[in-house]
Amino acid sequence: MMAGPGGGSSDVQWCFSQVKGAMDDDVAEADIISTVEFNQSGELLATGDKGGRVVIFQQEPESKNQPLRRGEYNVYSTFQSHEPEFDYLKSLEIEEKINKIRWLPQKNAAHFLLSTNDKTIKLWKISERDKRPEGYNLKEEDGRYKDPSTVTTLRVPVLMPMDLMVEASPRRVFANAHTYHINSISINSDCETYLSADDLRINLWHQEITDRSFNIVDIKPANMEDLTEVITAAEFHPNQCNTFVYSSSKGTIRMCDMRASALCDKHTKMFEEPEDPNNRSFFSEIISSISDVKFSNNGRYMMTRDYLSIKIWDLCMETRPVETYQVHEYLRSKLCSLYENDCIFDKFECCWNGNDSVVMTGSYNNFFRMFDRGYQQDVTYEASRENSRPRSILKPRKISTGC
Repeated sequence: MMAGPGGGSSDVQWCFSQVKGAMDDDVAEADIISTVEFNQSGELLATGDKGGRVVIFQQEPESKNQPLRRGEYNVYSTFQSHEPEFDYLKSLEIEEKINKIRWLPQKNAAHFLLSTNDKTIKLWKISERDKRPEGYNLKEEDGRYKDPSTVTTLRVPVLMPMDLMVEASPRRVFANAHTYHINSISINSDCETYLSADDLRINLWHQEITDRSFNIVDIKPANMEDLTEVITAAEFHPNQCNTFVYSSSKGTIRMCDMRASALCDKHTKMFEEPEDPNNRSFFSEIISSISDVKFSNNGRYMMTRDYLSIKIWDLCMETRPVETYQVHEYLRSKLCSLYENDCIFDKFECCWNGNDSVVMTGSYNNFFRMFDRGYQQDVTYEASRENSRPRSILKPRKISTGC
């Protein structure tokens, strides 16, 4: 999607830009996209699929004739990130599906990203090569080595131009640290460490060290029958390298400070909204489970997504969110049916725009919803294949609440 011209937020028009992937219904299971992630500049878009592949799209430069119109995204690199594995100790198959992708801040001409399946995290380097060396002293041009006794003169190898080639090479493999399925990875603002989280533990890694990590959160009880909640998401603060948060299936968000202790078993803050007694039901705990948590770009706020709503929290106020946006309130009367067909356990992600003025999340029926925090307006659009003509303006959709 792309935003069209407009003055204020309420004047912004959204129009369709591109489709990446198959348009028909006959799609192989391995080709289904499981995660997407832009890099910091928005120039690159990485997608991971259930087949363990990562496809990176690059945005073309702006046209000289239309300098304000951004270029389209085209395939930049494709590589196999993960392969299916088998845990012989537990007799379990480990899927190759990519759960998360995170870009590292760019430091040189190359790009680096982390990709993870249920158990193993990999660091990949994506680099360009448009020159090749020629004129070796001890090698022929076809790669065969010469007899050193036949070399009578020395020459300086030179770099010759060649067709652009994009290489994806694995630089680190971080394995054997998670007993349960990895649901989150987050890059620290110190650009040296990152965290990975599964259902019961959060580990801290150094990007250069693969054989060990530090367990910073462990909520596994001594007796698993006493287990009451699991970790659903975790993220580092965007500019405070000592601070991170993690959310739980009980609807709480805990903020931890790594300066306090090596094991952050005691949180510094816990964000939880008191439950409305009028809405108490059998499904209350299920729908309060948080599926995603994201810090705002300025680091002052935090956004959480549960089944029915998006909540915005001020990091200085733990007792209740400062803003609540209803996404699926019309489904509250249908929770029994949603429980029977397991839809009540569906998970949705959320994100901020660049200046934290608008938040966006997904919904059912290919709908995505945006909430303007300043204008207190919301709009629903449909990412439909029927409306996939380039530059076609999207029309706001109304959600039918049914009977």
